[in-house]
Amino acid sequence: MNFSSLSASSASAHPLAPYGWDEGWEAEFAPHAEQGLLPGRVVRVDRGQCDVVTPDGIVRADTEFVVPRDPMKVVCTGDWGAVDPEGGDPRYVRTLLPRRTAFVRSTSSKRSEGQILAANVDHAIVAVSLAVDLDLGRVERFLALAWESGAQPVVVLTKTDLVPEAATLAHLVQDVETTAPGVPVLPVSAVGGDGLDVLGAVVGGGTSVLLGQSGAGKSTLANALLGEEVMDVQATRDADGKGRHTTTTRNLLVMPGGGVLIDTPGLRGVGLWDAESGVGQVFSEIEELGRRCRFHDCAHEREPGCAVLAAIDSGELPHRRLESYRKLIRENQRIVAKSDARLRAEIRRDWKRKGAEGKAAMEAKRGRWA
Repeated sequence: MNFSSLSASSASAHPLAPYGWDEGWEAEFAPHAEQGLLPGRVVRVDRGQCDVVTPDGIVRADTEFVVPRDPMKVVCTGDWGAVDPEGGDPRYVRTLLPRRTAFVRSTSSKRSEGQILAANVDHAIVAVSLAVDLDLGRVERFLALAWESGAQPVVVLTKTDLVPEAATLAHLVQDVETTAPGVPVLPVSAVGGDGLDVLGAVVGGGTSVLLGQSGAGKSTLANALLGEEVMDVQATRDADGKGRHTTTTRNLLVMPGGGVLIDTPGLRGVGLWDAESGVGQVFSEIEELGRRCRFHDCAHEREPGCAVLAAIDSGELPHRRLESYRKLIRENQRIVAKSDARLRAEIRRDWKRKGAEGKAAMEAKRGRWA
């Protein structure tokens, strides 16, 4: 047996293996092990402290050493870190291991800051309730952030028991599949159990974060996947299908069939955070069409030889998709420009160029009309 297989065998037998520990984390942690620190995964963060699962069980640890000024580096549920051994009071998380992936959105504040919702996730499960009308634009927004995180997005259409007609459900699934190229779209009923086996197979063996608005059925879905009533559940309002914030913190839980689930509070705002490549993946068909345009910097507005506009005219591409694409691209540019002076200058130059082109076009039209 070679060294790599011995390492893999050691990692799989580790007490933290059910929480996602593997030979990669073992190698990252090696320098901290030499200092006598314990490996651990953050299962919950709360008011300057966190619960960390270690080989000795779950311990309460202080986060003083992992609260830097940069909000993108603050300890988060799903992080792996190095924790003081038993004996210290208080015990501290001394450092965090480098993240493999991170789901980030912009904060609701006017400042240009990102907020990490979950770290080291393999699947980003976007829960969408069928109890209300589909908001495809919101689905696209979630998916852009999911792709940007480095995780594999999965869209789960919840509460299918409220859609009794099979044809209607199939139509809804098709609408979301068109909106989510390359993403599994799974209709699920946590009440009836429909689709749970498929979802369990998709997310088993890795770490998944459960995302969505309040009332999307995340806590009910989490309980169904976990096989027990772990998360509190509240009824949605009949008037608008919206729910209350049942989950108030991000919690990491081990699923009985394998895999780890991070449940999150309902998200009212889902602002983009430097998600250019994520937007590109959500709208991959527009990006592909754009490569066929006559001009490499085509804005898909009025340019001659625009393959995107031609696809709109032919019915190949829904106009709603192009409008959503433009909206997310503009929003992403704004949020990046807030923290990137060079990009701000480039955007201003681009605006001036387009303004000059528009002015020249209007003058040319006036010349023809005169």
